[in-house]
Amino acid sequence: MPTNVLMPALSPTMETGKLAKWLKKEGDSIKSGDILAEIETDKATMEVEAVDEGTLAKILVGDGTDNVAVNTPIAIILAEGEKAGGALIAQPVKPPVHSPVKVEETTRQASPPQIAAEESKDEKGARVFASPLARRVAKQKGIDLAAMKGSGPHGRVILKDVEAIKPAAGSSAQPQLPAKAQAIPDDAVLKLFEAGSFDLVPHDSMRKIIARRLTESKQTIPHFYLSMDISLENLLPLRARLNAQAPMSKDGKPDWKISVNDFVIKALGMALLKVPDANASWTETAMVKHKHADVGVAVSIPGGLITPVVRHVERKGLAQISTEMKDFAARARARRLKPEEYQGGSTAVSNLGMMGVKNFSAVINPPHATILAVGAGESRPVVRDGAVVVEQQMSVTLSTDHRVVDGALGAELLGAFKSYIEEPGLMLV
Repeated sequence: MPTNVLMPALSPTMETGKLAKWLKKEGDSIKSGDILAEIETDKATMEVEAVDEGTLAKILVGDGTDNVAVNTPIAIILAEGEKAGGALIAQPVKPPVHSPVKVEETTRQASPPQIAAEESKDEKGARVFASPLARRVAKQKGIDLAAMKGSGPHGRVILKDVEAIKPAAGSSAQPQLPAKAQAIPDDAVLKLFEAGSFDLVPHDSMRKIIARRLTESKQTIPHFYLSMDISLENLLPLRARLNAQAPMSKDGKPDWKISVNDFVIKALGMALLKVPDANASWTETAMVKHKHADVGVAVSIPGGLITPVVRHVERKGLAQISTEMKDFAARARARRLKPEEYQGGSTAVSNLGMMGVKNFSAVINPPHATILAVGAGESRPVVRDGAVVVEQQMSVTLSTDHRVVDGALGAELLGAFKSYIEEPGLMLV
């Protein structure tokens, strides 16, 4: 019988995606390992790979279709030798144990089944289907999912269903601010401008996700900020000496070229290990104390940004950090990062110094409790031993989640970072 190809979930929180393009057409023979289509999320472009043989009998969702819900049938495959008897109709089905597709990233590994992570039982033993994000928000708002009727595929409760419900009376959960209710309607904004004086560019998935996550961050995380000026007088000569001693590869290029940002990543990771109480994340029930320094680094890409994570920074040398970051940046701009490469982490760095920005404050990206904004290095007059001298300095600002990092703790973390940058040899002992 015909087999439905379903829109796969590329991450635990994914609810919709864009079917960018089909690489096979109706009537094509399909072999195991063939790439059927490309799917875009807010962060990356993934490939859907066939694991069964047959014929692509019908494409149900066309190229360029956005907001396709997870588990929606997108195509129909007929088994080898099977003939279509009349019209082919895609019926809502639960994915079988051996799914007809698997998500292909760069390693072509199958995506784990998603339904098991979304299905649970209520107090009476009845099954409840809800997306992970809907479950988390429902818990925060004190909402009983079992009493809800979902609008998602097959009656699944999704985020918009939960957002439409007010918290239960007497709930101790923190109130969620309705961002959309406070926004100016589109038509009211457009009336402020002369007709024909503008173009409308629809938001893509990345911009929508960035807008939602940053709005949630500023509404739910009590930010506060700490700034310091830091000398680069010792770091810059050391960087020059290290780069000058890099061995040459076969193509005549140096094996590494360490940047100031690589020192920043290493110093922040070392500072988190020196001040372990700041190496933490907030949850409603407990403080998550991290054992390693996993530092996310903001990378600008067309249409937004992404934050790949350098894991176990405390164990890595500057050359390794530099090599990883160059690889991350190249694959990020091609939207080829794997989800595990940009999810999680315990802090982040946002560096606009190379664009001439002197100082700024960055928005915390949960589950991080801190983010370090790095400004440009420049020559500045400073007073040393009663005399005015010119030094290379940069300004940094640490944004912190006040639920996790208090003022004194944040100052201690920033002070540790400053000590490593001003005396980089301390990172070696």
